[in-house]
Amino acid sequence: MTAVDPNRQNVIQYAKGADDMSNQESSENYLETILMLSHRAGKVRSVDIAERLGYTKASVSVAMKKLNAEGFIQIDKGAITLTESGRVIACTMYERHIVISEWLIALGVDADIALEDACRMEHHISQQSFEAIKNHIKDWKQQAYEEEK
Repeated sequence: MTAVDPNRQNVIQYAKGADDMSNQESSENYLETILMLSHRAGKVRSVDIAERLGYTKASVSVAMKKLNAEGFIQIDKGAITLTESGRVIACTMYERHIVISEWLIALGVDADIALEDACRMEHHISQQSFEAIKNHIKDWKQQAYEEEK
């Protein structure tokens, strides 16, 4: 079951329990990967996703069928594209990933660790907390700019 939760703002939510939370994260990762691959190569195929994520083609095929049935992607002659709702989720996850990883790196976290941590955090942080982090970064950058004058 999918729905939009106002506290997560357009991010997939599952109402069944812990197993579905991992399904949520997996779905969000697939959608984010499709977005990134489409920007790099244009056409996205299941094999591209499997190679990028290190998953089997069979696992990716099952996930693509699920995402297609839920209306997050469309598949036409092997080419995978995001629907509007899939694009919103993918862009949300991508923005979170970039902002959180850059923030952690700025705080002195090793880049590899920051990227791994951001990948986990982006799926679980509330929209309110994410917005607070973004505002803090904005204020921090503004203060640094003013100090340089």
